[in-house]
Amino acid sequence: MYTQLKNHIVFLLFVAIVPFTVTAQTETSQSIVKVSGEVLTPFNITLASLKEYKQTTVIRKDKDGKDHTYLGVEVSELLEKAGATLNKDLRGENLTKYMLAEASDGYQVIFALAELDGGFADRKIILTTNVDGHPLPANEGPFRIIVSDEKLPARCIRQLTSLAVKFAN
Repeated sequence: MYTQLKNHIVFLLFVAIVPFTVTAQTETSQSIVKVSGEVLTPFNITLASLKEYKQTTVIRKDKDGKDHTYLGVEVSELLEKAGATLNKDLRGENLTKYMLAEASDGYQVIFALAELDGGFADRKIILTTNVDGHPLPANEGPFRIIVSDEKLPARCIRQLTSLAVKFAN
């Protein structure tokens, strides 16, 4: 009887603690974006640190066909902070570099560094946590990339977890 009671208590504790542990790990891992790869200073972006950068507004249609207003930071500014090759140094073999963006579900998209550099393109590509004045819904955030001028939102990657700069060759 004592053994059954002891086993029952252990089971109840397990049922109570395990979901909390899994939830806490999931929330922590999804609350940062890792910037890494061919950069001088890899770093992590948090919800709080993103607010320290100059904010840019992008209005674009999403899958619902309606215009939405996104507020965020230009990805090029984040890559500059990491020491990625941009601006006057983006020439020669450095033009074969790209940024791989990855989501929590493994979805990946690629941007050539030239697409992100204001010296090459006038488009705005931002990292956002906000849509229409509100935090992104859970199925989109907490972080999302928004591309200002593409017809389809396929590269507006949701639930972003990492930005990695790499060489194509």
